Amino acid sequence: MTTLVLVRHAKSDWGDPGLDDHDRPLNDRGMRDAPALAARLSATGLRPDAVLTSTALRARTTATFFASAFGLEPEPDADLYGAPATALLRAAAARRAPTVILVAHDPGMTALAERLTGGAIGHMPTCAVATFRWATDDWEVASAIDPDDWSFDRP
Repeated sequence: MTTLVLVRHAKSDWGDPGLDDHDRPLNDRGMRDAPALAARLSATGLRPDAVLTSTALRARTTATFFASAFGLEPEPDADLYGAPATALLRAAAARRAPTVILVAHDPGMTALAERLTGGAIGHMPTCAVATFRWATDDWEVASAIDPDDWSFDRP
């Protein structure tokens, strides 16, 4: 079984217009939603092997809540910042772990969720969680076919 969990970073703070986009923190809503969604995902019984994250502060903070819920450490990857859907899926597959949580940004997250659901997930709002499962243990195969099952959760 191969499982990919897409987590769009939680709501970020736009209060400081002089702050570089990469350095924007989570706002109050983001700080509330990220641990809540991490706890809900943990309650499903999922047991991830890795939590990959963009290096942007808002993504790293979101990933820390999810990683903590599973007793893991987030694994920052600069290539995930602003990555398109194909690069996001490639990064998860390259990790070669059975179950990967990937925390990143739009528009790549929505594009990948749309691709994997045939458009059924039309938008990944902040802190949305989309879980995809394939019956195969081979990421190369999983990356080339539609998932056997998927679910979607949002704040």
